[in-house]
Amino acid sequence: MARLITTRQREILTAIIESYISTGEPVSSGTLAQSAFANAMSSATIRNEMAELADAGLLEQPHTSAGRIPSAEAFRLYVGQLTSAPATLPNLSRTDLQTHIDTSFAGIAGASALLERTSHVLAALSSGVGLAIGAAASTDLLEHIHFSRLTQRRVLAVVVTRSGMVRDRVLALDHDLSSVQLETAANFLNQHFRGWNIDRVRNELARRVDHERTVYQQLSDAIDLWTRTVPADAVQQQSVYIDGVVNLIGLPADRDRLRAMLSALEEKQRLIELLNAYIDTSEQSVRVIFDLEQQDPGMAGLVLIAAPVQVSGDSAVAILGPKRMNYESAINAVSYIAQLLHRIDTGEVAPTSP
Repeated sequence: MARLITTRQREILTAIIESYISTGEPVSSGTLAQSAFANAMSSATIRNEMAELADAGLLEQPHTSAGRIPSAEAFRLYVGQLTSAPATLPNLSRTDLQTHIDTSFAGIAGASALLERTSHVLAALSSGVGLAIGAAASTDLLEHIHFSRLTQRRVLAVVVTRSGMVRDRVLALDHDLSSVQLETAANFLNQHFRGWNIDRVRNELARRVDHERTVYQQLSDAIDLWTRTVPADAVQQQSVYIDGVVNLIGLPADRDRLRAMLSALEEKQRLIELLNAYIDTSEQSVRVIFDLEQQDPGMAGLVLIAAPVQVSGDSAVAILGPKRMNYESAINAVSYIAQLLHRIDTGEVAPTSP
């Protein structure tokens, strides 16, 4: 911010932001004088202060005859006030928010299920997009693998684990395989390795190739497909859980911008990179990030509220939504869920029965 603002300007700016969050409409000095200050401050005084706030880069005027709306810098200042205020989370056990969250997680166990439920709960609480990322569980148990031929030398691999995780990957092969060859490879893997964890499958395949190369030469296709589907660095890969994308469709965005938003959300790897770019797993505090378009142009107009959490490895939970949101509720929800997941992961609390 270019300069400090006065206490009165801060009160006016807060009133404008809260009115805009509530109505989505530009705020005029006359409306503000009546609704926020009960005519204790004149419209002329408010108008002059709003002009000063606009010069400071905190208010914008979308149309010549319209009122003013908060800038990204204004929202940043507003959120800074919320996060620097005395924490409300220690008393959260007596609020409806914690009760709702605790009830939503009742009976949920396992890292994948917890993160999936997290995205759903955050989406419902915020009317935005709920996000959760976590390390892909290479120690999860294989339930089923399937290969489908897409085009020449391109195959879709789908791995289903016992925890319910479904991972798909398009493989670019060095040589073409027929549908029969793909089915033979999948049958071999399912017959011999169903119920094995991912790392054990990889290690056992490597052992068989080294010690019984002549016997398993005919199964080289299966080994090659598995290696490409679940590479050696799979433990470092991350899975992303998304819920509430439909909430963005109602935003007052032009068609091209909305298409860019939805396209960015469809590319899960971009979301993982976005969260990893802003989340420091060594810090447990909630971060509120504006100007996401600097990281990804498709995120223009959106705000990310995120926190790191340990759920069987480094993970993160977040809300992605428009600038018009209930920041205090969203920040508290993200913070509390991050704490709850950490306590469940460390065994401090156990999921209760539904």
